Amino acid sequence: MRTVWRATVVVLVTWGILIVLLLAPAPLPETWRYRIYSPASVGLWFLAMLLTPFVTVYLRWPWIRNPRRRRA
Repeated sequence: MRTVWRATVVVLVTWGILIVLLLAPAPLPETWRYRIYSPASVGLWFLAMLLTPFVTVYLRWPWIRNPRRRRA
């Protein structure tokens, strides 16, 4: 059960980082925002939202499977 919990945490953190990266350019001037939020870049962001969690779970699998235990 801990494996599912850790994988879920990895996916949620990945999505959180991608959302922050999407919203980061919001304070920029309007002329810049059009280029950053173009349909192509938003489409790539959406694709990243679908594919990146699989990559992060694959890369973090050793930690998800066997976390280091702290000694008391």
